[in-house]
Amino acid sequence: MMSRKVYDAKGTVPSGPYSHAVDAGEFVYFSGQTAMNSPLGEKMKGDIQAQTKQCFTNLFEVLEAADLTPDDVVKVNVYLTNMNNFSAMNEVYKTQFSAPYPARTCVAVLALPLNADVEIEMIAKRR
Repeated sequence: MMSRKVYDAKGTVPSGPYSHAVDAGEFVYFSGQTAMNSPLGEKMKGDIQAQTKQCFTNLFEVLEAADLTPDDVVKVNVYLTNMNNFSAMNEVYKTQFSAPYPARTCVAVLALPLNADVEIEMIAKRR
C-alpha cells in the first residue's frame, strides 16, 4: 500500500476525515478550507470578507508547509452559500494572487460544513 504524502495547516482543524493537502508529485491538491476550521471562525459569522481572508490564511499555511507559494497555484474553486457575496469575496480574493490569476470556478451551494459562508480549495503545481 502506497502511503500518501500530506501537509497540514497549523491551528486549523479538519472538520472530517481528510488531509489538508495531498502531494501527487507534480501537483498538490488542497482540501477546501473554511474560516470555521480556525479558532476565530465563529466570530466571523456573516462577514464574508473576514471569512474569505481566513480561508486563504488557512490555505496558504498548508501551501507553505508544502514548500509552495501563491504563484504556484493553478486552479481555485470557490463555494459560496449566497451569490450576493460574490463581489465582497472578490475584493479579498484579488489581493491574494497577482496577475495572471489562477484559473477559477465559483459556484453557489446550498450549505457548507460548520455553517460557513465560503469554502475555497486549490490545486498547485511544482515548478
